[in-house]
Amino acid sequence: MNFPITRMRRYRKNSKIRDIVRETKLNKEDLIYPIFVKEDLKDGEKEAISTMPGEFRYSLNDCVEYAKELEAKGLKSIIVFGIPSAEKKDEIGSPAFASTGIVQRTVRKLKEETDLVIITDVCLCQYTSHGHCGLIEKNDDTDFGFEILNDESLEYLAKVALSHAEAGADIVAPSDMMDGRIQALREILDENGYYNTMIMSYSVKFASSFYYPFREAACSSPSAGNRKSYQMDPANALEAIREAELDIIEGADFLMVKPALPYLDIIKTIKDEFTLPLVTYNVSGEYSMIMAAIENGYLSEEAIMESLLSIKRAGADLIITNFAPYALDHL
Repeated sequence: MNFPITRMRRYRKNSKIRDIVRETKLNKEDLIYPIFVKEDLKDGEKEAISTMPGEFRYSLNDCVEYAKELEAKGLKSIIVFGIPSAEKKDEIGSPAFASTGIVQRTVRKLKEETDLVIITDVCLCQYTSHGHCGLIEKNDDTDFGFEILNDESLEYLAKVALSHAEAGADIVAPSDMMDGRIQALREILDENGYYNTMIMSYSVKFASSFYYPFREAACSSPSAGNRKSYQMDPANALEAIREAELDIIEGADFLMVKPALPYLDIIKTIKDEFTLPLVTYNVSGEYSMIMAAIENGYLSEEAIMESLLSIKRAGADLIITNFAPYALDHL
């Protein structure tokens, strides 16, 4: 049938009708808030992140207090990014797996004072003197005169994950993109009795320019070169399926696509191909781009919820986003 029998505007005639026929719904439990904890900050101090309007680096105690505020609004999950003292960084990223590290101490306090699901970022880039996600070695045959070592890095990434599990993390989330890291993490966790610590893999992580604000926020920019030898080429889609499939075989409990908005097609592809819960990271550049447009009057705040809905509609089950505080107030 067609017009005038069929009138699609009947579904849109008022807000009550629109609400009950809405196909895609964003819920508070879909949101994961990424928080930055800086070791050098004292209680009561927070640093504005210049590239991310309205976002801050927190001291340990202030991080926990803010997490409690968000939990009271309905937040269920948080992912912790640590920023160690600059003088502690070294070639192997040892502050990342120290039992007294900033993430480990934050996790313990969050577990004591909240009921949030605690996720931790497992990587070396914030903790290494060179800013790469794995160990490096001189190699004149590469683009920059050095190589990011894959297999040698797995031992240290596994140490990071174990230290987070020992601190009480519910989920560890490796973001390094080294081959075989899911297997390495699963093995060390199981060997030490952490069978129920879950792995949220950054399975499909593209070498994206949309990460720039985060690197400023986390003080994690590489001192030389770039990350294109281990993060994915933005032009590739079939490769994303292979990356996700390998992570499933190695023992991942969640898959992830990062970034989100420029890769909605990849989100849909991964969701259609696999049955694991799918996480997407609405990354810093996406956040800052929309916030800048709102601040300049080019967009209204309605763009925030529209963008999050688009990610959910593409197939995401969970969304890591700096927009979580705003969304909690509007859901």
